[in-house]
Amino acid sequence: MSKTKSKVSTIAIIFMVQSLERTAKFYAEAVGLSLVKKEGYLIATLPNGAELLFFEGEAVRGTSPQVVFGLDDGGIDTAAEALAAQGVQLLTPVTEAPGGWSLEFKDPDGHPIAFFQDQSLPRKR
Repeated sequence: MSKTKSKVSTIAIIFMVQSLERTAKFYAEAVGLSLVKKEGYLIATLPNGAELLFFEGEAVRGTSPQVVFGLDDGGIDTAAEALAAQGVQLLTPVTEAPGGWSLEFKDPDGHPIAFFQDQSLPRKR
């Protein structure tokens, strides 16, 4: 299987939750993790650089949490084309996301995963 040509070195795990307030309280009291409130979501950056993000809304069973790999060099459109050429099932086209662009697809076992790139990076490589 050929590679997407984009460098991946970051990871975020995205959760859809019913209440941001309840989620912040739970993670502070039960897990000992402080979540920072941003515009419309909560975030925690772990010491290893992994991020946990929490958005309020309904999730379809099996789609939350979602693992998202950051494309450090951009090229999300190129990655989408390479995945499609390899026969990977794309769940969404490249879509605008907070601060950038995302692409959702399935791994060989049907798990949903995604790529994300910052809006300042080129979409084609």
